[in-house]
Amino acid sequence: MSAHAAPDRRLGLGDLAAKKAAGEPIVMVTAYDHPGAQIVEAAGVDIVLVGDSAAMTVLGYDSTVPVSVDEMIMLTKAVRRGLTKPLLVADLPFGSYETSDAQALATAQRFVKETGCDLVKIERGGTSVQRARALVEAGIPVVGHVGLTPQTATSLGGYRSQGRTAEAALALIDDALALQDAGCALLVVEAVPSEVTAALMPLLDIPVIGIGAGSATDGQVLVFHDLLGIYDGGAARFVKRYADLRRAAIDGVTAYADEVRDRVYPAPEHMYSMPAAEAERLEELLAGR
Repeated sequence: MSAHAAPDRRLGLGDLAAKKAAGEPIVMVTAYDHPGAQIVEAAGVDIVLVGDSAAMTVLGYDSTVPVSVDEMIMLTKAVRRGLTKPLLVADLPFGSYETSDAQALATAQRFVKETGCDLVKIERGGTSVQRARALVEAGIPVVGHVGLTPQTATSLGGYRSQGRTAEAALALIDDALALQDAGCALLVVEAVPSEVTAALMPLLDIPVIGIGAGSATDGQVLVFHDLLGIYDGGAARFVKRYADLRRAAIDGVTAYADEVRDRVYPAPEHMYSMPAAEAERLEELLAGR
C-alpha cells in the first residue's frame, strides 16, 4: 500500500474539498473491470473513473462515440463490485444526455440505480451546462469536463490541445465557470496549455482534475491502460508509462505456448493424481469391458 493511500473508509465529496483546501493532490485513474478496480483500490487512489475511453482500450472501437449506455453500465457495475473506498465516477456516453434535460436525467438515474456510482460525468460547456444543472437539481452529483472532449473531438479538429489562443482559452474558462455555477462537484480539464490552467485555477472553488493540463490542478487522472502500458494504441504527450504490462503479458503467454508445444507444461506438480489402489482398480474395470 502506498504511503499516500486513501483513508480506511469510503471517500466522499467532502474529502475532496478538504484535500483541495489543504493543497493535497487528488489521485484519479480509470478502471473498466473488476480486477482493474481491485488493483487501483489496493494502490490507494482517491477517485476511479469508468471512462468512455473503454470504447477504445477495452471494447476495440476506434473512438469513444460508439460505446452504448448498456456497455458502460456493464463495465461500471463490474468496477463497483471491486471498490470499497474510492469515489466512483461514470461517464455518460455520447448521445445519452445531449438531447434534453429529461434524456440526461433518465440516463444518469440508470447509472446511479444500476451501478451504484457516486457521480456521473458529462462533457463540454454550452448545452451541457444546462444538463449539469438539471442533474444537480435532481440530486445527482456531476463532474464537468472541458478542454479536449473526446466525444466531440471531430468538431474540435481531432485529438489535439485546446485553448491555444487567448480567445479560445477565454471560452474554455467561461465554460468551466458555467459548469461550476451549474453545481458541478468536480471538473476535469484535458489537454490545455498549462498557462490556461494556471489562469483558471484561482477562479474555481471546486476541485479540478487535470489530464494533460499541467501541474496547477488539484489532482491528475490517467487512463489505466496507458499508465501501465497495456493498450497498444498511440499515447498522448501527457501520458507517462509507469509499467510495460503488455510486453510482460506477451512474454508470459509466449512462454506458456512454447512449453505446451514442447510438452514441458503441465509438469507433475501441475497434475492431480489418484490413489494407486484406485488407479489399479480402474485398470481392472476397463480390462473387464
